[in-house]
Amino acid sequence: MKQYDAKKILNIALAGHSGCGKTSVAESILYLSKASERLGNIMDGNTVLDFDSEEIKRQTSIMTAVAPVEWKNTKINFIDTPGLFDFAGGVAEGMRAADTAVIVVSGKDGINVGTEKAVDAANKAGLTKVFFVNGLCDESARFYRVFESLKSTFGPSVCPVVVPYIVDGKANTYVNLFDYKAYEYSENGSVKQTSLPDMGDRFEGLREAIKEAVAETSEELLDKFISGEEFTPEEIILGVSQGVKDGTICPVFCGDAHNTFAIDQLLNSLIWLAPSAAGKGEEIGVDVNGEPVEVTVNENGAAAAVVFKTVSDPFIGRLSYVKVVSGKVSTDSPLINMRTGTQERISKVLTVCGKKQTETDYIGAGDIGAIPKLTSTKTGDTLCSPLRKVMLDGINYPVSSYTMAVYPAKKGEEDKVAQAISKLSDEDPTIKFATNHETHEMLLSGIGEQHLDVVISRLKSKYNVDAALHQQKIAYRETIRKKVSAQGRYKKQSGGHGQFGDVWIEFEPCDCDGLEFAERIVGGAVPKNFFPAVEKGLQDSIKKGVLAGYPMVGIKATLYDGSYHPVDSSEMSFKTAASLAYKNGIPNASPTLLEPIGSLKAYVPDTNMGDVMGEVNKRRGRVLGMAPAENGTQVVEAEVPMAEMSDFATFIRQITQGRGSFEFSFVRYEDTPANVAQKVIEKAKSDMSE
Repeated sequence: MKQYDAKKILNIALAGHSGCGKTSVAESILYLSKASERLGNIMDGNTVLDFDSEEIKRQTSIMTAVAPVEWKNTKINFIDTPGLFDFAGGVAEGMRAADTAVIVVSGKDGINVGTEKAVDAANKAGLTKVFFVNGLCDESARFYRVFESLKSTFGPSVCPVVVPYIVDGKANTYVNLFDYKAYEYSENGSVKQTSLPDMGDRFEGLREAIKEAVAETSEELLDKFISGEEFTPEEIILGVSQGVKDGTICPVFCGDAHNTFAIDQLLNSLIWLAPSAAGKGEEIGVDVNGEPVEVTVNENGAAAAVVFKTVSDPFIGRLSYVKVVSGKVSTDSPLINMRTGTQERISKVLTVCGKKQTETDYIGAGDIGAIPKLTSTKTGDTLCSPLRKVMLDGINYPVSSYTMAVYPAKKGEEDKVAQAISKLSDEDPTIKFATNHETHEMLLSGIGEQHLDVVISRLKSKYNVDAALHQQKIAYRETIRKKVSAQGRYKKQSGGHGQFGDVWIEFEPCDCDGLEFAERIVGGAVPKNFFPAVEKGLQDSIKKGVLAGYPMVGIKATLYDGSYHPVDSSEMSFKTAASLAYKNGIPNASPTLLEPIGSLKAYVPDTNMGDVMGEVNKRRGRVLGMAPAENGTQVVEAEVPMAEMSDFATFIRQITQGRGSFEFSFVRYEDTPANVAQKVIEKAKSDMSE
């Protein structure tokens, strides 16, 4: 593929609800533009963009994929993003690299939650938005019903451009409302211009929708619309063109990807409607002093690029996908990684179409490509020329709020699991991995159940590592509520020197994270040189509480009396005596079980507020308040025991149909209710006896 100037490059993300046909639209585009020799089919597992083994197996996109095509002397980089909510990280990556979002909507199912999320993501990224209503060859598709719902949901900025003419449930003819031409498509791939069909009042209604959208682009045109004056054809075309580029108009196209119907009209219109990389790609970064700096799309400027995706393959190594904002990325020029401060050696640069890689001379300003074997570079990093150091915005990933414990299938393979997950998290930063040293569990966090299921499956397929998911253990604590005194006396005689240590210790509750040790020995009852041994014996003892074996906290232990033997006493004997005092005293100090409490912030639609608050109460939580959040949602703030939150991610996904999200973090420990504590203690004793 030849090199293109930024004025002739379009970067377009395909987004939408799962199953709406994003990948099929991309396959149609690749086929029509002759970038692919055949029309791939998801069911057959032979698409260009769903090439990963997991995607083929599951018949759905789980990763962002890139495919450049050439159409009418313009290069269009299509970025296919996943539709499943569990892989929303891929949407964030695609939106970061794009200047326009084509939001695919099912002609049968209409607007879904995924449609709303795609529009919201495009708005946050400041992208131009285009709707494509897909699947109109299905007799159950209802384009005009979908179009009306788009207008009612997203406002008068929704503007029809290409609409179907439906006869006997078949949508073979498509009308372009700008050039007043109709095109008839056949299943053999041919297309011909035909006479404009009689659409009656509907045609005028659609033209009125265009005028309404154009009126939103300027005060002058709005006044003209309100006063009932007609727009000139030039005003309509210029108004729509400018409105689409600045985001005040969202054009609507339609067709059928499986048959390639009207895909050519989408491509033809994108050429003049969608903003080029030169027109939209300018960014504001920060320099080494933290000052804002403008980075223009200039091929002759200093190089600056952002890494928006990473692929880590056990055979070909790491591949970093970059969007070049300024300058050129080539083997001739070194680049600085602004996160690490190190210089990256560029061995070669590539253009990528699905899994196919082609070496190229350079990646120019406004274009997208890939760089292999950048070992220290991660997704979101900025690569720039040493002559002009600038940091570009990274990627805002969704919160990974679903956590499970991961266990290797074979004992002793913990390191293999950890290393393989680390490599997968390079590709997908929404995968979080940590080790809980208290419960001795490896914890894997993601966006949802399906996300973690894919991680486990990819561990096996990519790195030959078997692992399983389990509900994570809860790190309980134990403490005391009463002041007691206890003796610990250790005496052992076995010939020669014996062992002797005798202590009296006062145990009482206090506000500390573990054990607070003090002494008030009078008259040398216990020599000072044995104080550290007494403290060490107690510190070792509190690692296991008397109720269920959980660590103890909030204890003050005061050594106030005891005795010693001038020959037989030793550090070991006093350490043992201290542990005996602990065992004798703590059971009488009203020991109690503490459970971790977390702070919950749940972002949900107004209609789900009652459901969420009711669920918080069911989970023994306390609602602290609620407040309005963005996009018409509410935030419910609460405190909930961590033991009750294992499946909350699934609940909030189901109750809000995927619209809701939440953040949850540990805040403190509190007494566990007696009925709950009893079950925890019984379970702990059962586990210890096994």
